[in-house]
Amino acid sequence: MTTEIQSRQVVRSYHDAWISGDVTTAGTFLSNEFTNLTPLTNYYEPAPYLDQLRKFSQQVTGFDMLSELYGTAEATLVYDVHTSMPVGTIRTVEHFRLTDGKISTIILVFDATPWHKMLEVAGK
Repeated sequence: MTTEIQSRQVVRSYHDAWISGDVTTAGTFLSNEFTNLTPLTNYYEPAPYLDQLRKFSQQVTGFDMLSELYGTAEATLVYDVHTSMPVGTIRTVEHFRLTDGKISTIILVFDATPWHKMLEVAGK
């Protein structure tokens, strides 16, 4: 069982790594059986998720943590991530589930409206 302290250590280590651009290290905190659910797309294994995260992290220009909540085998982070993309600053909520000390699920919540517009213009 993952304790609250372990949840904090794993989730913050993962988050600090990807936000600084070190997606390879961030990936070491993910379970092999991993799910990421977002308003835009879903991933059901680490490799494609990490590829997308690597691309996104290159656009990050700043970050403001608003709230951190930790429990036994779960965590929720609320933050603003600043990007160089037309969407600008994104208010984001991530809910994490941990299994055997690794992140097994991330549910990402944000307003996808500006993303849909941007993807439409890009023809995707």
